[in-house]
Amino acid sequence: MTLFTTHRTESRRSFWYRYLFNIYPMYKATGARVKFLSADFQEAHILLTRNILTRNILNTIFGGSIYSSIDPIFMLQIQQILGKDYVVWDKAATIRFVRPARKRLIAQCLVTDEQLVHIRATVAQQNEMDLVLPLEYFDETGKVAVQFSKTIYIANQAHYAQKRAAKGQDSAYKKIIG
Repeated sequence: MTLFTTHRTESRRSFWYRYLFNIYPMYKATGARVKFLSADFQEAHILLTRNILTRNILNTIFGGSIYSSIDPIFMLQIQQILGKDYVVWDKAATIRFVRPARKRLIAQCLVTDEQLVHIRATVAQQNEMDLVLPLEYFDETGKVAVQFSKTIYIANQAHYAQKRAAKGQDSAYKKIIG
């Protein structure tokens, strides 16, 4: 179910990825649901509703639920798109609450073709980069309720391994990537 107009469709793979993501306990606890994940992983639609688990004492959606609902999305999208030749980590985030969230919120996490070209070119030239991605949560009236800025660290696998080895952390990293 798409929450925004899109030309993209889901595939069997992206459907199952979305389904498993939504039942993963750590994400399910946020109160949000990924409602759409495109076959190319470049677009995801997130729905966050106010309910007994997500509301605060002021009867609005708790800020922690709002942030945690979008926290892993861009990182996982970029990781799936770029594949195993790249290392992708969340690095930083800022959040600005524009207005109280009294009903449900929707967000569209979009990674554009231009951003992907920029990522691949920059990492090919510099071995690593920080990518800043903006995101907004909209309320039911279409007004911006929350604004985010996510910083994602991206590096090529070989450079990242060298960087870890130089810090004496390579043995733990090798165990993780197998």
